Amino acid sequence: MNKIKNRFFDDISPILMIGVLLVSSFVINAQDNDDVEEVVVKGNVLQTDQVNALKTPVPILDVPQTVSIVTDDDIRKQGFREIGDIVRYTPGVNTSQGEGHRDAVVFRGVRSTADFFQDGNRDDVQYYRSLYNVEQVEILRGPNALLFGRGGTGGIINRVSKKATLGDTFGSVDFGVDSFGANDIAVDYNTGTGDNTAIRVMMHSDALENHRDHYDGRRLGFNPTLKIKMNDTTTLDISYEHADHERYIDRGVPTENGEPVERFEKITFGGDDNLTTLKANILRATLSKEFSDTRKGNLSIVSSDFEKMYKNYYASGYTAGATVVTMDGYLDPTERDNTIISGSMVNEVGNHTVLVGVEMIDTTNNNHRYNTFWSTTSDDNEVFNITRPMNFNVNSAGVATSNDYTADLKSKTKSEIDVTSLYIQDQIDVSDNLKLMIGGRHDSFDITVTDIKAGSAAARKDTKFSPRAGVIFKPQDNVSWYYSYSESFLPRSGEQYKKLTASAAALDPDVYESSEVGVKWAISPDLSFTAAYFDSEQTVATRDDSGESAEIVGLQVDGIELELKGKVNDNLSVVVGYTDMDGETSSGGEPREIPDNTLTVYATYQVNDQLGWGVGVMKVGESKISNNKPSLVLPSYTRVDFSVSYDVSDDLTLRLNAENLTDELYFPHSHSTHQASVGEPMNVRLSLTRKF
Repeated sequence: MNKIKNRFFDDISPILMIGVLLVSSFVINAQDNDDVEEVVVKGNVLQTDQVNALKTPVPILDVPQTVSIVTDDDIRKQGFREIGDIVRYTPGVNTSQGEGHRDAVVFRGVRSTADFFQDGNRDDVQYYRSLYNVEQVEILRGPNALLFGRGGTGGIINRVSKKATLGDTFGSVDFGVDSFGANDIAVDYNTGTGDNTAIRVMMHSDALENHRDHYDGRRLGFNPTLKIKMNDTTTLDISYEHADHERYIDRGVPTENGEPVERFEKITFGGDDNLTTLKANILRATLSKEFSDTRKGNLSIVSSDFEKMYKNYYASGYTAGATVVTMDGYLDPTERDNTIISGSMVNEVGNHTVLVGVEMIDTTNNNHRYNTFWSTTSDDNEVFNITRPMNFNVNSAGVATSNDYTADLKSKTKSEIDVTSLYIQDQIDVSDNLKLMIGGRHDSFDITVTDIKAGSAAARKDTKFSPRAGVIFKPQDNVSWYYSYSESFLPRSGEQYKKLTASAAALDPDVYESSEVGVKWAISPDLSFTAAYFDSEQTVATRDDSGESAEIVGLQVDGIELELKGKVNDNLSVVVGYTDMDGETSSGGEPREIPDNTLTVYATYQVNDQLGWGVGVMKVGESKISNNKPSLVLPSYTRVDFSVSYDVSDDLTLRLNAENLTDELYFPHSHSTHQASVGEPMNVRLSLTRKF
């Protein structure tokens, strides 16, 4: 049935897209004098400027999918420093190790290192993203190909950038230091430079430390932005960001008897030169135009270059009770240049809100991968005694050894990617109680991967149509029942475009399908509740015995998500999330990195105008380390966090955030069998915010 349906959509998609373009052209040029009701509530409407992210001015209550938003105020109050901190308190998603050098998130059971966006534009390079220039973070669950294209197979994370503000001068300085010895400072300053121009400059510097041997690092970021009001209806935003990051890579500890080895909690299975670096230059320009009260468009251009390097040792083999460990490693430098041009038009006519958009992406990716090469084995593996710290100058037999990262070139590739996308969506207010949403996206994904080492090349061009549909029933203004269906796809080159073999190039992309039913209830203007049940399925292109194309069902995941968020009363605010997921792999096993269930609670209480405190609890169930080894597990754990804030004056706030207040030993994620991350023990951070 899936083959018939996919083939049907592939066959009709060019005709359908031409048809909908003609219809949308008619709608866009139609005249309608009805005013658009603009809803701007921070944290309740995606992209308050109503241009990026969902690209249409739709309150969360009327979005037929699960969405969570964390504002810059939330980030400050809860002491979040990275994307992973936000994910821990969000239902339906959980963190992944990312080999210790990148943001990695499991969206509804689907692990991803590439489903990240900034202002609605793709940001798929592998690194740890800073939060100093973020207005809010939006986490959307379920396949999202209609708006975001390939990937987005389980969900996406979109960062909304802070922009310059006209006619106002303001600023802030944030400084923090924690008990590990880490410290950070962030500066944000906005000023008007004329009646129609403004500049905003943001910068940050982090000195990184934690509880693990060797760990240190730094992050620098500089982001000036310019806003130009060209006329009453046209605004240009220009932003340049420079990032310079360096940090230690920690791949965790081995397992024995099916669980991480607790007695190794203080041992870092890596050398002092385990390191990742990033240098990035990102230029963004967005032109926004209001053609009328009911029509709005925008054009966005992003040009970026990234230089990323990581090299590391990690434990690849260990026998229970042993005093020796087998170590492996590699060096991986990558250079990537991106150019992204996207544009969209939103038009409201009668009971229709029509969104039409195009996107063009040009990417060049150069990647090398070197294996470790030990002088004693002439191989990438060597056995060492387990000591603190680890000594990689002498092997377990007492023989001196050394590693040459450049002696064994595993792969060297150059990938060139061209993507052209066209999408359309119509939101229809059938009545006061019934709303429909229907749309689709046509992607042309063209990739050529040159294997420089092997002297060969492989290419593939995919044209995929990804449909999306939703229905919303509102029995009353503050309640929405919804159902949605959506699809997304992942090309054979994977998330990072590093390789494409001839056999893989002959196969269609993996397709992800998801259905979701849920309810959203605005209990009050400041408090909302969401409950959803979802069912997702991956269809994997493969080969049958005859050599012909075939399809099999890969990962299947279903589950429920609950979220209560907002102000209960003038003093008490809460964020409560609960997730219960179950999955099955194509071989009948249980998927990795899906906790049995997860419950998170963060409550803040404002004692008076100056003093407030908060407490957070996350209870995470047991999860599997490997798809193929059901006996390997990450044990369940409970972590308690605490915060207190005091407004010294109207413009000066002092905060204290304590993580893992009970000092519990836990293992939040694992990349593979012998790479289980050790959670941080109790850590106290003191921070100061000065506004001016």
